[in-house]
Amino acid sequence: MDSIELARRIRKHALRMTSQGGSSHIGAVLSMADIVAVLYAHVLDYKTDEPRWANRDRFILSKGHAGAGIYAALAESGFFPVEKLDTHYRDGSLLSGHVSHKGIPGVEFSTGSLGHGLPVGAGMAFGAKLDERAHRVYVLLSDGECDEGSNWEAILFAAHHQLGNLVAVVDYNKIQSLAPVADTIALEPFVDKWRAFNWEVREVDGHDHAQLRAVLDAPSESGKPVCVLAHTTKGKGVSFMENTVLWHYRTAKGDEYDRALAELERS
Repeated sequence: MDSIELARRIRKHALRMTSQGGSSHIGAVLSMADIVAVLYAHVLDYKTDEPRWANRDRFILSKGHAGAGIYAALAESGFFPVEKLDTHYRDGSLLSGHVSHKGIPGVEFSTGSLGHGLPVGAGMAFGAKLDERAHRVYVLLSDGECDEGSNWEAILFAAHHQLGNLVAVVDYNKIQSLAPVADTIALEPFVDKWRAFNWEVREVDGHDHAQLRAVLDAPSESGKPVCVLAHTTKGKGVSFMENTVLWHYRTAKGDEYDRALAELERS
C-alpha cells in the first residue's frame, strides 16, 4: 500500500475509533497522519511477523494522545487484524486512548505524559551506537510538547553523543490543547533553536509525501541527530476541524461525524 492510501485509511479509522469509543484527540491524529503513513509505507524497516526483530527501526509516538493513528497504521501494515480497531477505548481493550505497548505488537514504548518519548528514543539510539547496530530511531513529537524541559535535556544529550541514528519529527501544527502554541509558550525561532543545540534540521511541508519521504529516509549528512520540522494543519482533511483548538478534545458524533467521514471519503 502506498503512503497516500495509508494516510487516508488512518484518518478514516481514527475518526471512527474515537467516535465509537468516545475518546478525543482526532485533530492531533489528522495532523500527523501523512507523517505516520510515509514512515510505515516507505521508511521504517520492520517485520510484521517478527515485531521484536533485532534490526528493526524503532518508532516512538511521543505525542501519545494521538495513539488511535498509530494503532490504525499498525493494523493496516499487518501487525494485527484491522477488526481489532473496533475495540479502541472500550472497557477491557488493549487499545487504550494513549498509545500502549502492552500486548500490542509494533509499539515500542507506552506514552501519554508529554516529554518522555525523545529521552527514551535518545537512549535507544545511544545504545544502538554503542552496540554498532545500523537501525535508526524515529520519535514523533507534538509542538506543544516542546515546552517540556525533558526534551531539551534529551536534545543536548543526543547532540553531545552525535547520535546520527536519531530522527526527531515535530508535528508543527501550531495549536496546543487549549490555545495556539504562540499564545502558550512561543517556540520561535524554532529552527534556530534546534540548530543552536547542534542538530541537523530539515524543514518540510508535513502533508507532502514526497518531501517527507526524502527527508525521513536520508541519513544524517553531518553525523548529527536530525530534526524534521514538519509544518502541518491541525485537523487536516476535515474542513471544519482544521486550524481550530476545538477538535483537540471534542469527539465527532452524529451529523459532525457524518460530515467528517464524507469529506475523508472524498479525499
